[in-house]
Amino acid sequence: MAEPALETRALCKRYGALEVSRDVSLTLRAGEIHALIGPNGAGKSTLIQQIAGWVPPDSGQVRLGGRDITALGVAARAHAGLARTFQVSALASEDTVLQNAILGALGAAGVSLFATALARGAVRARAEAALGRVGLQDHRATRVSDLSHGQRRQLEVAIALALRPKAFVMDEPMAGLGGQGSRELTALLDGLRVEAPILLVEHDMDAVFALADRISVLVYGQIIATGSVAEIRADAGVRRAYLGEGA
Repeated sequence: MAEPALETRALCKRYGALEVSRDVSLTLRAGEIHALIGPNGAGKSTLIQQIAGWVPPDSGQVRLGGRDITALGVAARAHAGLARTFQVSALASEDTVLQNAILGALGAAGVSLFATALARGAVRARAEAALGRVGLQDHRATRVSDLSHGQRRQLEVAIALALRPKAFVMDEPMAGLGGQGSRELTALLDGLRVEAPILLVEHDMDAVFALADRISVLVYGQIIATGSVAEIRADAGVRRAYLGEGA
């Protein structure tokens, strides 16, 4: 069996007496969207921080394409092929759309700002291709501060895509979007799974149920269930703990 694109093995993280990750193991397979859901305070953000390299686990492993990346920093993980989008925008708002995308492509290619014209041209082409993929090709020269919220979300996806990732980690990409914006971004993410699989942290359950091949439910730092949409919807423990329904 092929190695998972992304995997956590028994991740544990404790802050004093508070155990925010308890033996968290999950896999992200090629071509799939694996959603991670859970109530506020469940430990989703801390788990994503551990996967992305911002927070070191106390024990356990993070593996990308079969490679142990637990000891790598944020930049090294991105260079290895782990692309992350953030719940709160991390864009350079005074730069243009293309400039933001180029920064993402530079990180993937390991090319400095003083590289040859040929290398810079290849990076620009990668950035423009990513913008075209998300529908922002006509906004290349637009300053980020002039974009709508939905367009900023599209740009964040384009920057991640410019990294040519082995796996995406997306932290609440639907946050702040209205119904139409959520539907448009859902359609975009649905097509991205062929580029690289997506670990999706999301509160918008319509988007989760529309996109996810598998869902893992995190409660008090522990995964209490993993399964298909139908299996998670039918799980009495999940309904009690998260979906707010009776058993």
